[in-house]
Amino acid sequence: MEFRPPLERTPASSPPPPDQGLDLALRPASFEEFIGQRDVIRNLRVAVKAARMRDEPVDHILLSGPPGLGKTTLAAAIAREMGTGFREISGPRLERPADLAGILTGLRRGDVLFIDEIHRLRMQVEEYLYSAMEDFKLIIMLDQGTRARTVNLDIQPFTLVGATTREGQLSAPFRARFGIHERLDLYDEEDLVRVARRTADLLGIQLEEAAGEMIAARARGTPRMVNRFLRRIRDLAAVEAQGLADVGVVEEALLRIGLDAAGLLPLDRRLLEALARAAPHPVGLKTLAVSVGEEERTIEDVYEPFLIRQGFLAKTPRGRVLTEKGFRALGERSPRDAQDTGTLFSEG
Repeated sequence: MEFRPPLERTPASSPPPPDQGLDLALRPASFEEFIGQRDVIRNLRVAVKAARMRDEPVDHILLSGPPGLGKTTLAAAIAREMGTGFREISGPRLERPADLAGILTGLRRGDVLFIDEIHRLRMQVEEYLYSAMEDFKLIIMLDQGTRARTVNLDIQPFTLVGATTREGQLSAPFRARFGIHERLDLYDEEDLVRVARRTADLLGIQLEEAAGEMIAARARGTPRMVNRFLRRIRDLAAVEAQGLADVGVVEEALLRIGLDAAGLLPLDRRLLEALARAAPHPVGLKTLAVSVGEEERTIEDVYEPFLIRQGFLAKTPRGRVLTEKGFRALGERSPRDAQDTGTLFSEG
C-alpha cells in the first residue's frame, strides 16, 4: 500500500496590514467572516469539513461569476480553513508549461493553488495541468525528435482553485476536471450594507445607516466597489467631517469619484455617449472599445453587465444599442422620441 503522509497543517499567509496592502487587509479571512454567497459558503464548508475528516486535499474547485465578488478571498479562506499553504497566480502570467512546473513542484501536500482568470491560460499550459490535476504527476518531455522521451514526476496532492468571469471559454475536458463548481452572484443591497459596515469599522469610519444604504445602492452588487468607495469616503470624512460619514459626505465623495445620481461612472457615460452618437445604428464591441479607449474585455466583463441590467443599453445580433432609458440618463431624446415629436408638429 502506498504511504501517504498526513496533510501538513500550516496556516495560510495572513493578509498584510493596511500599509502593505489595504485591499488585502479588508478581505475576510475565513468562511465565518465572509458576507453573502450563502449557498456557496454552505457547500464549501461541507467540502472542506469532509476533506479534513478524510485527511485529504479538497477536490479541485472552479469559481465563476462577475469580477469583484470575492473569488480570490474565498480561495484564500479555503486554504485557511484547511490549514494549508496558499499560492496565487494569474492565468495570463503562465506562458509556458515550465512556468507552471516550477510552481507545482514547490507545493506541499494539501496546498491550495489559486489561478485567477483561468480561462486565459494558454492551451499548452491547460493541457499540462490535466495529469497534474488527475494523477498528481508532471509529464516532462526530454530531448526532441527521434530522441524524445517523457519522464513522469510525482508531485504532492494539491487543490486547484480556478476563478473565471467566462466559464464558457474553458474547454469541456478542463472544466470536467474540477470536482466542485460554484457560481458567485451579484450581492443584494442588504448584504452590501453589511459589507459597508464591516469595512467602515476596519477603516475607523463612523458610518451613518442611511449613508451605508446609499453606498450599497450604488455599488453595482459588488463588495469591491463598496470598499473602493469607502476608502475615498474615509479621506473626505477625516478632512472635512471629523471622521463622520453621513449622507452628505458620502454623496460628495461619490460625486468626486465621478459617480453621478444615476449610478454612472465616467466610462459608463462615455460608452452611452458613443452609442448615442451612432444611434439608431448598432455599434460593435471593437468599435465601441476604440471610441472610449478601453479594452474590449474590460468593457464586456466590468461595465456592460451593469449597464444591461439597469436597462441603459441592449445587445443585439448586430451590436450594442442605446435604450430609451439610456438616452434619458444622458439627458437626450432618443431618435424615436424625436421622430414622434417631428410627426406631431408636421401634422399641426
